[in-house]
Amino acid sequence: MKKRLVLPNDIETIPQLNEFIDLVAEEVGLDMSLTMSLNLAMEEAVVNVMDYAYPDGQKGNVGIEVTADQEWMTFVITDTGIAFDPTTKEDADTTLSAEERPIGGLGIFLVRQLMDDINYKREGNKNVLTLRKKLG
Repeated sequence: MKKRLVLPNDIETIPQLNEFIDLVAEEVGLDMSLTMSLNLAMEEAVVNVMDYAYPDGQKGNVGIEVTADQEWMTFVITDTGIAFDPTTKEDADTTLSAEERPIGGLGIFLVRQLMDDINYKREGNKNVLTLRKKLG
């Protein structure tokens, strides 16, 4: 199974991402709990791209490709925005209170908790973030 979605860098389009993930999860036969986890992880990753890859006012796209086999579901998120490797960010310190904790970093932390494998590479002018989830 292989599907692709391209969204503009506008968080108003996130419901389309959620519908896409739901459709893919249904096609693969995932349970509701895993589907919700995938939706949350993908929303965090894609919103980060939409918020930070392109300077304010600059139009751009976010590509989401998903493939699945019996063992893995793989999401590849691509954009042509500013180079950024989220895998180099340290985990947010969740032992601190909300007031003590610096802003940001929780989305990446959450994605790491929900997915089994995360990989980043810069290919030419593209950010390529690959998120994998082991099935079953």
